[in-house]
Amino acid sequence: MELVENKTSEQSGKILSVKGNVVIVEFLGSHRPEMYSILVVERVEAKLLVYRSLNEFHFYCFLLTENKEVARGLRVIDTQMPLSIPVGDGLLGRVVDFMGQPVDGKGDIQYDGAHPIFALSPSYEATSSNKEVIETGIKVLDFFSPLIKGGKTGLFGGSGVGKTVLLTELMHNVVNENKDDTVCVFAGVGERTREGHELILELEQRGVLSGVSLVFGAMGAISSIRMLTAPAGVTIAEYFRDVKKKNVLFFIDNMYRYVQAGNELSTLMNVIPSEDGYQATLSSEVAGVHERLIGKGDKYITTIEAIYIPADDILDQGVQEILRYLDSTIVLSRDVYREGRLPAVDILSSTSSALNPTMVSIDHYVVNIAARQLLSRAASLERIVSLVGESELSEEDRLTFQRAIKLKNYMTQNFFVAQEQTGRKGAYINIKTTVADVKSIINGDMDKVTADKFLYIGSIADLKL
Repeated sequence: MELVENKTSEQSGKILSVKGNVVIVEFLGSHRPEMYSILVVERVEAKLLVYRSLNEFHFYCFLLTENKEVARGLRVIDTQMPLSIPVGDGLLGRVVDFMGQPVDGKGDIQYDGAHPIFALSPSYEATSSNKEVIETGIKVLDFFSPLIKGGKTGLFGGSGVGKTVLLTELMHNVVNENKDDTVCVFAGVGERTREGHELILELEQRGVLSGVSLVFGAMGAISSIRMLTAPAGVTIAEYFRDVKKKNVLFFIDNMYRYVQAGNELSTLMNVIPSEDGYQATLSSEVAGVHERLIGKGDKYITTIEAIYIPADDILDQGVQEILRYLDSTIVLSRDVYREGRLPAVDILSSTSSALNPTMVSIDHYVVNIAARQLLSRAASLERIVSLVGESELSEEDRLTFQRAIKLKNYMTQNFFVAQEQTGRKGAYINIKTTVADVKSIINGDMDKVTADKFLYIGSIADLKL
């Protein structure tokens, strides 16, 4: 007993200061805590995460619980255990926090073990790449910004333009089409609790919740919890990829909130900011998440992340830091949203590295180039039309302008997850049908059909010609 007490004493330190959810801890003895290890605070129900060293004796720690009783002078004990999250098949169909504790009120979860939430990315030799496109059934994405299996896709947009709805539809469609060998992991980082509840109910109603594991750190949670939710979700995804040998669809809503939480914590740690006022560690924090979300062996983690654009400024440094890791970008436009075309995708601003003849069909590749040229030409005509009217255009330009409107209207789509709100049945359109329909519009086969007829149809076959 005496030996245990002595050991505990050697592993103890004390709290020097508390600033928000950042705590400075002092270890004056021979013992030094490892990074990302857990400290327990004596006399109060609180845990700390060692995050960064201030100097040889002092360490910045994050509060892992919202405990107002943590105060200067309290003793802490180093558990010498890293911050871990329990993992197992029991996570499927359940909602947990960043420590794996259920928050859905459905009782305890049966776990298979626990994995540290901070881990190194696989070695270069262990990684694998893929040149396969994932079909989503969403016309505008499959045609203009196809998703790559094992790749990373970003949904960019300001508040209220439909990022979460599009993310939910993607989850519904892709999970439904790939139930046998694919699981889905959703990390809700800094989003509204209401949106989280709506997502869970929607997935349950659609019968896909059993194939989804959800980890949440709500908008109202302290910044350390919001920041740790992202690597916790990544750890669950890695478990299903490496241990269960499943392909994983990893959704994160919202990646910018992860960056924002890190910035808040950096401010509390008195770190001198860098560009645009962001934390100096921005690059390493973003890399720490994205470089783990890759293929390993013959199994892949395909990432789809919503990214909030502050003040609709895509050149924001936090947004740009995320952008460099993406294979496909889908930009949601407030102007398109106001025009009533949903999903509100800015087609010409959205891109994908999959748009090459080695990954999509030759027909898709050629028609895509023609479609972008058509929309680009029409965009240059819009100012003329707004000033003098469409009637002043040449016959050729009028045809171009009308075909572009029809194409943009055709790319609207009813979503399964929005059926109750819209009253219109959702549609899943395969890529071959979309390519054929776009080709018909561009070639002029639909010139006699008015543009309004193309709004919210599934395919051209749905038109009553």
